[in-house]
Amino acid sequence: MRKLMAFAIIALVLSLFAAVKVGFLYVGPVGDFGWTYAHDLGRRYLEDHVPGVVTTYIENVPDSIESYRYIEDLVKKGYKIIFTTSFGFMDATAQAAKKYKDVYFFHCSGYKHFPPNFTAYFGRMYQPSFLAGLVAGMMTKTGKIGYVAPIPIPEVIRITNAFALGVKVVNPKARVHVVWTGGWFDPAKEREAAIALIEGGADVIAQQTDSAAPVETAEEKGVYSIGYNSDMRAFGPSYYLAAPIWNWGVYYTKVVKEIMDGSYQGGGFYWGGMEDGIVEISMTDNVPERVKAVVEAFKELIVEGKFDPFTGPLYDQSGKLRIEAGKRMSDDALLSMDWFVDNIVGEIPKAEH
Repeated sequence: MRKLMAFAIIALVLSLFAAVKVGFLYVGPVGDFGWTYAHDLGRRYLEDHVPGVVTTYIENVPDSIESYRYIEDLVKKGYKIIFTTSFGFMDATAQAAKKYKDVYFFHCSGYKHFPPNFTAYFGRMYQPSFLAGLVAGMMTKTGKIGYVAPIPIPEVIRITNAFALGVKVVNPKARVHVVWTGGWFDPAKEREAAIALIEGGADVIAQQTDSAAPVETAEEKGVYSIGYNSDMRAFGPSYYLAAPIWNWGVYYTKVVKEIMDGSYQGGGFYWGGMEDGIVEISMTDNVPERVKAVVEAFKELIVEGKFDPFTGPLYDQSGKLRIEAGKRMSDDALLSMDWFVDNIVGEIPKAEH
């Protein structure tokens, strides 16, 4: 009996040494119930679905080249797969990938993906954001929809535009009013922005920031809300409608399994959509069935590749035709988007990144 126990202990120790170590860098706290929380759900999903994987994370990492020292710390601790999950981590991740060629690096939301051990990844969040716009457009009574936005990079502009295009399909007279907070996670500023929008007449508050503050504020003020990143219904039981959400675990599980079985093809840029399950829309019972039916119909068309939110004619705020009728925007154009569609009220400030 003792020999069997000894062998079991040895086997356990050996399995720990053989474990695949996967590290995550987060720009915010795991308790933000937004962007970082969604990534951490993905990390936990990975652990639950891939035997032999051990993960760790570092939260509240500076969104800049300063993140390099945190990446290097993970490498020195033996982490061979590292996911860096904010736009500002891009240059630091690229620098580490060049130095540590035996480590797999994955950077979320950026555009660099070289050398071969460095992959960029993201999801087509503009798809469920368009669907959320349908919800907002059908639920507003004032025709004024508030949108709390973080930082004016192409990712944010693209997703905001998709939301506004969804509004326009079902409510051409409605307008999306954008207020910028200047940061990804700042509950106080997000609350201030939501209050300003509500006082300006908005009866639906949407967001692309990371905390649940806009949802909580809308609940307090008795107006509808649309969350972002994760399902935030707990913060707005009476007025929360829906949210475009991330399912990062789908991607994390896929690539880690491929690395483990030797089939992974390194480098490149992954940009999956609702057909992959990496992005989705969640809706609550506060959304009427007639609205849900419209959303589900458009969702089916998007998943089947029969409809794309960025199909012309598309006009910018000045009235200039940007995309001709019947044409779809290319991925390159989507990834570099720096203009707002014509039913958005608010300017795009100069990006800080």
